[in-house]
Amino acid sequence: MEAKNDEKWRVLIAEDETLVREGLKAMLSSDPSFEVVAEAADGMEAIRSVEETKPDLVLLDLNMPKMSGIAALRNIRKQSETVKILALTIHEGEEYVLDVFRLGGNGYCLKEASREELFLAIRSVLAGKPYASPEILDNVLAVYMGGKPEAREGPLTHLSVREQEILKLIGEGYSVKEISEYLFISRRTVE
Repeated sequence: MEAKNDEKWRVLIAEDETLVREGLKAMLSSDPSFEVVAEAADGMEAIRSVEETKPDLVLLDLNMPKMSGIAALRNIRKQSETVKILALTIHEGEEYVLDVFRLGGNGYCLKEASREELFLAIRSVLAGKPYASPEILDNVLAVYMGGKPEAREGPLTHLSVREQEILKLIGEGYSVKEISEYLFISRRTVE
């Protein structure tokens, strides 16, 4: 897929690990179709950067400090219905996959993907086609077809992604007030 009207596709990389972020930037910069217009190390910074730079695509890590990628995705989608969002993650669980697509994400790619697969995912999403890594589709289908019972039951199975986010932030030492501000929810919801 060529960039629109000989312009480069504008990309925001939201990834808290510096080495991974720089690697993604170097990889995208090697292709003349892409321009990395911003980088973000946490979910809140990603939201601000989308507002400021108006990218065509956000590469979004789901596991970031201050605000998870899921919460950031929700807020980015409220800001812009047109920006494409490709989740880049280590999470293979079907609950993450379903949440990403339910909240308006356009693609889901594992960080273990090859360079070729990542470019395929990016180009698919920019072309308006949803994308999910083949391993992810296999896992989701296995759970829904009755396989992998261990994926269906676990100590956090009955918690929503939001509840899991809150638990993670509590574990990181954030106060109820800080969590409510980070996730844009009321203190009562956090409690």
